[in-house]
Amino acid sequence: MASASKAPAQPTQLGAFTARLFDRVKPIWERTHQHPFVTGLGDGTLPVETFAFYMKQDYVFLIDYAKLFAIASTKAYDLDTSAKFAALQEATLNSEMALHRAYAERFGISREELEATESSFVMLAYTSYMLKVAHQGSLAELVSALLPCMWSYWEIGKRLAEIPGATAHELYGDWVSTYSGDEFGELAQWLIGVMDDLADGKNERELARFEEHFLTTSKMEVLFWEMAYRKELWPACQS
Repeated sequence: MASASKAPAQPTQLGAFTARLFDRVKPIWERTHQHPFVTGLGDGTLPVETFAFYMKQDYVFLIDYAKLFAIASTKAYDLDTSAKFAALQEATLNSEMALHRAYAERFGISREELEATESSFVMLAYTSYMLKVAHQGSLAELVSALLPCMWSYWEIGKRLAEIPGATAHELYGDWVSTYSGDEFGELAQWLIGVMDDLADGKNERELARFEEHFLTTSKMEVLFWEMAYRKELWPACQS
């Protein structure tokens, strides 16, 4: 992979707290950048059946992920923020999931089959954790838990887009283009800004809790890529 050894560049417009998060998460996200699933997306060597397994798991993941934005909308501190979270839910349920449905159609997978996908253990653990935080925690805790998914995908997309031919690949080019694109990047930057706003004025005990959620779900992202690469539904429990 052409950019495999490149150190992650700090995004622009990071506030004090998200810069702290970015510094702490670098080793975890670098594991993602080096993961064979991700490098396979960039150089086009990822087996089609592995990508199809991932798309199905990610589709059912997004169903729960969209619920987090709905909960965030109800917890928002002002009308504009509430509306933006509602718009994020709409974008997830329509634009992002449309990418998955388009890929499924290319693989001969019906929408009904896609929505009936059996959830993997990792997917269930990941979304259950975030939903627990969403229901029991503050808006700041919720954002800190859901932010790694969007932010890390943007980081992955940007890095893969630097590889010659990655965005033009006949199968994986649409994926790379979506997550490296300006529209997705603007959403990620907005959510990063919300995290900084919510962290402003909080004491160290609260900031440490946000950081813990952020690092936990970042680790879950790594596990999600590994689960998809192995096409593993239930570790040590395969029937």
